Amino acid sequence: MAGFLDRAKEQAQSALAQGKQKVDEVQEKRAGDALLKKLGAAYYAERRGTGSPQATQQALEALESHVAANGDGFLHGN
Repeated sequence: MAGFLDRAKEQAQSALAQGKQKVDEVQEKRAGDALLKKLGAAYYAERRGTGSPQATQQALEALESHVAANGDGFLHGN
């Protein structure tokens, strides 16, 4: 009986770890999507004359920082 409980505990811990990893991936994707949208909005505003190159550069740097930390998987539609 102890072996069964040990295996069940290991499986539960594994499933919990996989679930946490998936949640982290989804949160990273959402953050990347938001940064990409912010960059697009800054660039659009700059082109329309209502934004600044500095705002576009800041948005680009934030996106590049996110990519450096988390990868660019969100750009590929995963």
